[in-house]
Amino acid sequence: MNPFQRTQVSALVQRLGEAPRQLIALFGPRQTGKTTIARQALGRIFCEHRYCAVDEPDSLTPRPPFDPAETTVSVSHGPKDATWLVRNWEYARREAGRLGKFVLVFDEIQKISRWSETVKGLWDADRASGCPLHVVILGSAPLRMQSGLSESLAGRYESIQVRHWSFPEMAKAFDFDLDTYLYFGGYPGVARFVRDVDRWRGYVLGSLIEPTIERDLLDRTRVYKPALLKRLFELGAAYSGQILSYNKMLGQLQGAGNTTTLARYLDLLSNAGLLAGLPKYSNRPHLGKSSSPKFTVLNTALMTAGSGYSFEEAQADRTFWGRIVESAAGAHLLNTATPDIKIHYWRERNFEVDFVLQKGKRILPVEIKSGLHRCVLRGMEEFKQRFRVQDSLVVGEGGAPLNEFFSLPAGHWFGETSP
Repeated sequence: MNPFQRTQVSALVQRLGEAPRQLIALFGPRQTGKTTIARQALGRIFCEHRYCAVDEPDSLTPRPPFDPAETTVSVSHGPKDATWLVRNWEYARREAGRLGKFVLVFDEIQKISRWSETVKGLWDADRASGCPLHVVILGSAPLRMQSGLSESLAGRYESIQVRHWSFPEMAKAFDFDLDTYLYFGGYPGVARFVRDVDRWRGYVLGSLIEPTIERDLLDRTRVYKPALLKRLFELGAAYSGQILSYNKMLGQLQGAGNTTTLARYLDLLSNAGLLAGLPKYSNRPHLGKSSSPKFTVLNTALMTAGSGYSFEEAQADRTFWGRIVESAAGAHLLNTATPDIKIHYWRERNFEVDFVLQKGKRILPVEIKSGLHRCVLRGMEEFKQRFRVQDSLVVGEGGAPLNEFFSLPAGHWFGETSP
């Protein structure tokens, strides 16, 4: 049986089959399979390559003079730096010249200080000489990766974004049904723990959330109040699927400072693939930016792991299960939306719409009906009348089946063809 491969594998294989005109940047949240994608793609191409993991012992890297016939390999356990990066790049250059093509992969490259400046100089030199070397860079800290890419490598790279696993992917790879996906989330690493909730919870809290906050954010981003960022994530995960004003957040978070700090920290959590704050829809965009955010975890495991609920208890509490479904819907929309699709919510007095999708001038209000006894269409009708919108989408009872909704990307509802 062939192992499951995400669509990014084929995308990477395609780019490696072209002339190396740009760097290839593969980045996304922690534990979403970036390394596996790169290794699977390398296994499908007929080309020599070198895989360099910044956070592993350098046991497979020959020292100078990089003689291909050398069988003795020296081992380096020290921290990687720009010199290590240059050494591997120069080896790959020579191999590319000898073979006519070569692929060099750097995994967790953001852990090297000033990596982007080093890569810029090396890449520009290769383009000037016409070196047939493909370079792929991977990183699990999206904010750090994007910062380095945009500041030093603008115009020199093409990105392949890796997001959280969708329901169809988890169903195909691990035989998840929808309820299992909703509770246990879209992390491939959790699949083996679905029958042991305590181990699953420990994995999510200790191997996913903590390293993302501690290593990907606090160690590599300027955060003046690290305890506040952690508490903000905990608050947002607990309130996922709900709207919470910044003033209420200030009341629940000691030492919160001001709303500007909270908004910035929420952006950091979103860039790390943890927690988003959806803005309120407005036909005057500046008002939406200052609105109370609607918390949405980007993977429901981030919400359920800290809830204390077992799978059965979560299903029995219909109010909590309804928030899981709504949070999963928000995460699905955010994880599958193309850059030209914006995701909002809308609420005015007693009228509310769960999500509002916007693509250019096209607007689509979306309601998620999870089985709770509430009239959800009053808000929809008020929204459509107020903003003169014709189309709408109801998901769940009486509308598009949940299975179908979670199997289609956000762009499908605007008539886009699925990849």
